[in-house]
Amino acid sequence: MEEQQNPLTYEIIKEAVAGEKWATEKVIAHYDSYIEELATVKERQPDGSMRTYVDEDMKQSIILKLLEKIPDFPLEEVERIAEGETDEGI
Repeated sequence: MEEQQNPLTYEIIKEAVAGEKWATEKVIAHYDSYIEELATVKERQPDGSMRTYVDEDMKQSIILKLLEKIPDFPLEEVERIAEGETDEGI
């Protein structure tokens, strides 16, 4: 549902790869719920109950890793694929 509110378009990805701050913020916002899911920890308490929480350090580590990988996104390959699909339709 949240992905529909924050659609990740090709133009946003292209700008994020180029280093635009607003675009990288949109990429992070798009994946926020997934990142929180990955950073959610279940911890058994001394009384035997389970405590579930988002580990903020882990969440920040995941976001940093995402930010490191954005410039490596293969834009040229995506453009070739998109052009190939467009040409085939003609």
